Amino acid sequence: MKTRIITRTILLVSFVSMFTDIASEMLYPVMPVYLRSIGFSIMLIGVLEGIAEAVAGLSKGYFGQSSDALGKRVPFVRTGYMLSALSKPMLAVLTWPWWIFLARTTDRLGKGIRTSARDAILSDETTPEHKGRVFGFHRGMDTLGAAIGPMMALVFLWFYPGEYKMLFYVAFFPGLIAVGLTFFLKEKKLLASPDMVRPGFLSYLKYWKRSPVSFRYLVPGLLMFTLFNSSDAFLLLAIKENHVSDTGMISMYIFYNLVYALASYPLGILADKIGLKTMLVFGLLLFAGVYLSFGFASAISGFVVLFFFYGIYAASTEGISKALISNLAARQDTATALGFYTSFASVFSLFASSIAGVLWFTLGMKAMFIISGAGVFLAGIYFLVISRKLA
Repeated sequence: MKTRIITRTILLVSFVSMFTDIASEMLYPVMPVYLRSIGFSIMLIGVLEGIAEAVAGLSKGYFGQSSDALGKRVPFVRTGYMLSALSKPMLAVLTWPWWIFLARTTDRLGKGIRTSARDAILSDETTPEHKGRVFGFHRGMDTLGAAIGPMMALVFLWFYPGEYKMLFYVAFFPGLIAVGLTFFLKEKKLLASPDMVRPGFLSYLKYWKRSPVSFRYLVPGLLMFTLFNSSDAFLLLAIKENHVSDTGMISMYIFYNLVYALASYPLGILADKIGLKTMLVFGLLLFAGVYLSFGFASAISGFVVLFFFYGIYAASTEGISKALISNLAARQDTATALGFYTSFASVFSLFASSIAGVLWFTLGMKAMFIISGAGVFLAGIYFLVISRKLA
């Protein structure tokens, strides 16, 4: 009898992620506009997002290790998604700056609580031979939500222009569906980590010393890539620099997410056949090619082609990197290993966008894209050189 690869649990987790991303991405295009409308300056918006992302990043490692230490996954997943769902209406209830900070931090804390445990569930549900397919399927469903959300926002604002507060209440409902689905998840019996029962907030950093040697080769390369991988907002800004309308810009973002969503599962299957490392290197080199070309694009048709390949790059790397990490870590350390990486990746992402902003401001848009593309190309070469170390 053939064993199912995409199990009931994987389907549930994937649908939970999809509905959560519908809720979050409904608000993504309007968040800066809404914050400006209630009196936030550009600088204050930057501080808000920086603090929120820092909370998410630092908490991923702690809650990942806590999940391993307790031998439990579902409570972290359920609590994390619940906090993110509650944060949506919180943003509309009051407009005081401290309340908005609390709401955004609640959303990002929810992401920090759930991410490592959720990815560990996916890893626990399959074998190393099928990690690419499983993580690819989840990425595809997650990103499908990221495409549906903005489309729903566009339709809503077409009929109710400027009703941003109402959109926050509407976004609560797909988040609520996601939380409801978590109650169908069943906890599997896991061996609690012998390392510690009650880890300290930064004790997950100690994992580096006892991690496999292959993990210590993989993570620096991934973080090097992260350092040159700035926010997608810079790609959208590049479109705006070439006088594309707001509708065209959002449509391009939706197109990218659709390509990303549709390609993730097939590329995950392919990665299992040709090797996760090979697929990762392919994705990084593709990213480098896209970024090196982006500074020279000007026509709509050129942007469409570049966003298509950018979607392929994302499908080739996002889930694949987590699949690689979960294959290298011991089962009782899966969430800790994933949390270690994602916590540092969040911090490096903040640096990446800051560096990209400085490069854009001082050297110009074209130079920023060339430097970023060249940096990621070097990361791809790094993985080619240390490929045998990841066995």
